[in-house]
Amino acid sequence: MAIRIEPSQPGARAPLSQDRVLHAAVELADREGLSALTMRRLAEDLGVEAMSLYYHVANKEALLDGVVEMIVAEIEGQVGGFDEDLVDEDWVATMRRRILDARTVMLRHPWAPAVFETRTSIGASVMRYFNSLLGIFRQGGFSYDLAHHGMHALGSRALGFTQELFNPDPNGEESDSDPDGNEAEMAAMAAQFPYLTEMLGEVAHDDPDSTLGWCDDQTEFEFGLDLILDGLDRLLTDD
Repeated sequence: MAIRIEPSQPGARAPLSQDRVLHAAVELADREGLSALTMRRLAEDLGVEAMSLYYHVANKEALLDGVVEMIVAEIEGQVGGFDEDLVDEDWVATMRRRILDARTVMLRHPWAPAVFETRTSIGASVMRYFNSLLGIFRQGGFSYDLAHHGMHALGSRALGFTQELFNPDPNGEESDSDPDGNEAEMAAMAAQFPYLTEMLGEVAHDDPDSTLGWCDDQTEFEFGLDLILDGLDRLLTDD
């Protein structure tokens, strides 16, 4: 007698869990942006009632805290773990690679910096990440005092993003519907702010795949990172 194999149910879903909720939250934000990440919209994606989510995340803030943990776990996978020793490698090269690996993850989730900036508490995974950066400083010969200064100098850059002073074009869109109007606007701007206008006319960022902000492309990020790391290395050498 032949054994009858039941076909898989296309509508079958895995049981709801905190891990599944958080993964779905990241996927929703990746697909539709952070503004779409509401408890109701997330429940629709998961095919459950919104109240079901509260068994796994207490509220929206707890959801975002969990999302941060997911992003940092992805960073840990990207860098190959937070417990690696420097061995004989230059601390600057190790720190630079780790931060640029973190940035690679942030570029996959361009909405994530906004979530990190709003957190009022530091989760265990974030603590482990910063502990690993402190370990790089210490193994590189830094005193705790100089390492402390270094952590402040890096700021959000340590996680792979920078906080822009302003963002005049948050949607990354330029209007070309009225070129004459644009030219007149630029002429008026040049009269008031000649240096800014000349810089904007000369410097253009045309690498949208590596951008987290209005003027935060990969070149500018690495330029700032190298300035900080080179300066810290000089302080360490002179100490």
